[in-house]
Amino acid sequence: MENKIIKQISLFSENKPGRLANIADKFRDAGVNIRAFTIAEAGDFGIIRMVVDNPDLAHEVLHETGFTVSETNVLGVQMEDVPGGLAKIADVLGKENINIDYAYAFVTKTEKALLILRVNDIKTAVNALERNDIKLIDMRDIEGI
Repeated sequence: MENKIIKQISLFSENKPGRLANIADKFRDAGVNIRAFTIAEAGDFGIIRMVVDNPDLAHEVLHETGFTVSETNVLGVQMEDVPGGLAKIADVLGKENINIDYAYAFVTKTEKALLILRVNDIKTAVNALERNDIKLIDMRDIEGI
């Protein structure tokens, strides 16, 4: 099951112009590629969550730059890029009483969409999704996007 879990990098940053540019510059210089990200505003600060091709290096770069950084286990779920693609996944998880804490998605080059999920019970979620023939991606897949 460990190979079905993706490491997500989360950091707190002041909600000021140029902060995201600073992070992106540091990643560019280190050769870290951002595959997906979301920003949640919380007043004077924001929470940036991202999936990158090298989470260990990203964590190190951000920590050395002075950011408060954490890693979270999330799932990467491949879904059809059609109406109802999300409904199928949400239905499977709902029937298993699995709560989705947050999610963000993007479309890939393969005409599939990728949904990043943080759930309250990752092991049960993996089992339920696989039983329903829903493809989970791993860190190798993230590197290849």
